[in-house]
Amino acid sequence: MNEVCPTCGLQKNLCVCDEIAKEKQRIRITIKRTKFRKVVTAVQGLESPETAKNLEKILKKKFACGGTVKGNEIELQGDHRKKIKEVLLNQGYKEELIDV
Repeated sequence: MNEVCPTCGLQKNLCVCDEIAKEKQRIRITIKRTKFRKVVTAVQGLESPETAKNLEKILKKKFACGGTVKGNEIELQGDHRKKIKEVLLNQGYKEELIDV
């Protein structure tokens, strides 16, 4: 038996909630300086910690860097602003809603 999504009312295999959420999220990509002048790229504005954790795994693997999730924010070691935008576009996020 197929389960029904409580949000959109469709079957789980036809659920469109993730795509709708990606179209509405305003994502902000910034850099921070930490101790000893280290640079950290921060991705803010993700809706849920689960989304942030999944996206963090993809980004860390793609850029071969360390990183962490703090709440709904992803922090990656190094300056990856332009490359992150390309990956987010490939994941289905809208270009107008991504601020670098």
